[in-house]
Amino acid sequence: MAHWLMKTEPGTFSWEDQVKRGAKGEPWSGVRNHQAKLNLMKMKKGERAFFYHSGEGKEIVGIVEVIREHYPDPTAKAGEPWVVVDVRAIAPFAKPVTLVEAKTVPGLKNMVLVNNTRLSVQPVTADEWHLVCKMGGMKA
Repeated sequence: MAHWLMKTEPGTFSWEDQVKRGAKGEPWSGVRNHQAKLNLMKMKKGERAFFYHSGEGKEIVGIVEVIREHYPDPTAKAGEPWVVVDVRAIAPFAKPVTLVEAKTVPGLKNMVLVNNTRLSVQPVTADEWHLVCKMGGMKA
């Protein structure tokens, strides 16, 4: 299974908002970048993603799971090619992992987050997943 990282501004949609959605989850809407859209289209039901607060905080705060594969984004204008996946909260990190911290870890030097901080939906390798989970106080 692949692993991912999904970014959101906490003032727009936070980890707490995601948790409140419960088992029904939430569509990951509003993605308007073609590379991020292609990543959404690759996501499979059951795969997991880091939930990242961009802007304020710049930190990985939890883990979500894909509960529905891609479908047209209901927030897009008619005819636009954007998609969403539905995700639900799995668990918060005991200790958020900040971007500043991630940049200091040799095992994360090639992580997309460290090298392309603007991409809103990005792949995470298995090694990166395990390392970040450990840093956040989670079992991978």
